[in-house]
Amino acid sequence: MQQEKLRLDKYLWAIRVFKTRTLATAAIEDGNVKYNGSNLKPSKAVAIGDKYEIKTPFRKWLIEVTGLLQNRVGYDEAIRNYIDHTPEEDKVIERMSESFYTGKRLSKTGKPTKKQRRDRTDFFEEDL
Repeated sequence: MQQEKLRLDKYLWAIRVFKTRTLATAAIEDGNVKYNGSNLKPSKAVAIGDKYEIKTPFRKWLIEVTGLLQNRVGYDEAIRNYIDHTPEEDKVIERMSESFYTGKRLSKTGKPTKKQRRDRTDFFEEDL
């Protein structure tokens, strides 16, 4: 569905770069979306052929608009409306390891052993 005018925040939400339109608007206002190296406003009109640099918490994007979407669609449809020119090294931003120990057992690992129950009980009693 091709429209003549489409807001940038709505386009980035529709192609699934951001989960919500509010997040897309906040990223644009914070300067994480650039067009020709300059900051934008969320209401900027998107045109076919525009190239945007986008920085999200999880990765960097360098996209070229090939089609305009008025509404959010499935991933398979969304990827047909832009070309991702992002270099491979920028596709994943290193995040803090999620495997640090929190004191909780992993889900679905079964009932704790007697030793694990004692250790947990000792841990909680020491704080008293």
